[in-house]
Amino acid sequence: MRIVLDTNVLLTSFSSRSETHWIWTALTEGKYTLCLTHDILLEYEEIIARHSSANLANAVTDALLDLPNVLLITRYFSWNLIPADPDDNKFTDCAIAAQARFLVSEDRHFAVLRKIEFPKVEVIGMKALRREIFQED
Repeated sequence: MRIVLDTNVLLTSFSSRSETHWIWTALTEGKYTLCLTHDILLEYEEIIARHSSANLANAVTDALLDLPNVLLITRYFSWNLIPADPDDNKFTDCAIAAQARFLVSEDRHFAVLRKIEFPKVEVIGMKALRREIFQED
């Protein structure tokens, strides 16, 4: 299952003390394929460094690039589907280019995607992702 993770989802998941650490663990165990672009990787690194340290940011991005279930996607077109926060478009463009099953975010700006029929990007939250990964009801 190919997915794209919004930065805040990733940010909350890599600490072993976080209640969402299962997202990072499931990634490292190969339970899903993470799709990202160079722009997303740079944002991950910037935000992690801002919230913790540059060393941790480098370690996380290096770990991501070393995982066999992380796909670096090349985006050839910008759809500009999120006018309220244009910076979020990198995630939707990646999801479209990767033919990802889900874009995982808790950010309200992505709600506009539910109204767009084409190109279809299915946005889910972390709880729904957990149900998908672990087949919970």
